[in-house]
Amino acid sequence: MTNIPLKEQLNLLPDMPGVYFMLDKNGEIIYVGKAKVLKNRVRSYFNKNHDSPKLRVMVPQIVSFKYIVTDTEVEALILESHMIKKHKPKYNVLLKDDKKFPWFLITDEDYPRIIVTRRANKNMAKGRYYGPYTNSRAMYSTLELIKKIFPLKQCKTPRFKDRPCIYYQIGKCLGPCQKLVSSEEYKALVKQVEMFLSGNQGELLEQLKHQMEVYAEKQQYEKAARYRDSYFDVKKVMERQKVVSENTNIFQDIIGFYRESNRLCFVVMKIRHGRLIDKQDFDYEISPENTTEEYLERFLKDYYISTDDIASEIFLPLEISEEEKDLISQWLKIKKGKKVDVTVPKIGRKKEMIDLANKNASISFDRLKLTLSTQMADEWNEVGSYIQEKLKLKNFPHTIECFDISHIQGTNTVASMVYFENGRPKKSMYKRFKIRTLKDTQVDDFQSMREVIRRRYSRLKKENLPMPDLIIIDGGKGQLSSAVGVLDELGGISSDIVSLAKREEEVFLPHQKNSILFPLNSKALFLFQKVRDEAHRFAITYHRKLRSKTAVESSLDEIPGVSEKKKKQLFERFETIEGILAANKEELQDMFGLKTGEKIFDALQNL
Repeated sequence: MTNIPLKEQLNLLPDMPGVYFMLDKNGEIIYVGKAKVLKNRVRSYFNKNHDSPKLRVMVPQIVSFKYIVTDTEVEALILESHMIKKHKPKYNVLLKDDKKFPWFLITDEDYPRIIVTRRANKNMAKGRYYGPYTNSRAMYSTLELIKKIFPLKQCKTPRFKDRPCIYYQIGKCLGPCQKLVSSEEYKALVKQVEMFLSGNQGELLEQLKHQMEVYAEKQQYEKAARYRDSYFDVKKVMERQKVVSENTNIFQDIIGFYRESNRLCFVVMKIRHGRLIDKQDFDYEISPENTTEEYLERFLKDYYISTDDIASEIFLPLEISEEEKDLISQWLKIKKGKKVDVTVPKIGRKKEMIDLANKNASISFDRLKLTLSTQMADEWNEVGSYIQEKLKLKNFPHTIECFDISHIQGTNTVASMVYFENGRPKKSMYKRFKIRTLKDTQVDDFQSMREVIRRRYSRLKKENLPMPDLIIIDGGKGQLSSAVGVLDELGGISSDIVSLAKREEEVFLPHQKNSILFPLNSKALFLFQKVRDEAHRFAITYHRKLRSKTAVESSLDEIPGVSEKKKKQLFERFETIEGILAANKEELQDMFGLKTGEKIFDALQNL
């Protein structure tokens, strides 16, 4: 990483397009971007205040940057996409997907084959790719159909020196290894496979029919019969495809989406020669802070950078920035060799197609959700059964409540309770407790634990609410004994209770001397750690909030003229500590006058 000061680096930036890399103090790439003019784009990060919360967090972490100059902005877009995929910077919008979809590859050989590949970016085989295919079962069915209709060779190298293999005998290969087919005839066959995969079945049918008639006239009835069978097989495929338009010159990609929680589904409906030839489903795990428009931009780049099959028209479900849309259109025009229109339909048949794509994305999401919930239920039954057996619990741990105590140097002691259902957090059930039985400077984790256990479960008993199946205490034998003593006093509580000590990740059971250890790589230990760490995080967050409030109130107390009433007004206006700390000088002066407002602002800046 360069030692040149950041300001001097900025002065060296060129007036050219390119890709820039933002680096943190460890030399890690935290953001990759593209620019029409590198000098202007990179300087903009350091010359103004940013409205974006992400930029407000990211920019202070930038200690250096590097860049690559390109000839055009389109080249910068392509390079940016490759660099984001390679480095996966934490502040870029990323589409996380652990699946590698299969593709068809027509190999670049003297006599090409058709094979299935997962198409890695590195060491890609030469040839023509078709895909991706998100439904692998349908893809392999298509492969079998192609092998039946179009007898391309299937062996990478000849199996025999002086005779063809079994595929020739059963009519699934024309025997190019033994020169039993001319190079011209084989190339024509490959061209027909490409037409089939591109959705150009209309022209393909005409070719097959013509060849059938030619060989029939020549009285080469075996070849004529092969083309006849191929003709009717292709015709059956066409009959199953939905006719979107009678206009066979229509080449469109219709993109739809559905977003819910931390998942986002995109659908691409591929219309070729007026027929819907394929529907591709893509689902991703996403971050809630990024917009769907940002993810759509990323999806377009990721999708079209990896395919050669580009439609003449691409219909989007949402508006993206005009600059980005124009740039993507330019890039795809260069890649396709023809004009590509990228638009957002508002009315008419095209809008109806977008609505249909969105509906398909919603259906795809529902199917995914069902699959994931089934997988999670099966996994949880296995993990829960193991925990119940290993710890000899009375109850299957469908519901878990975990408690943690937090304080720093004896101040503001608090407790947290997190709630897990079937192995997953249910945040609506989380609870926070401010310890009441200790003075501000007292430290007594055992007494704190006794208090929160009594408050929680006496209330559940009083209101006749369901008890958890399992209670986990963050701590060792002492904390566990404190909690068990309270539960015994309350009586009638059937929950199992254990504690988890952090040093050796030991699990302690009531009235047992020896601890139990889960295997280090077990899902049970991972779950216990996850529950305990979540309780700790929740407690620490609450503790920091109370400390911040104390610090703010202390600073305000030191300002002459700031009464309890003014402090109350601050909390009423800005609601939270974070809101007060983010208040600007003008807002405070508007509330309390020029002098007092400025004093309050200065005091808050020093916190």
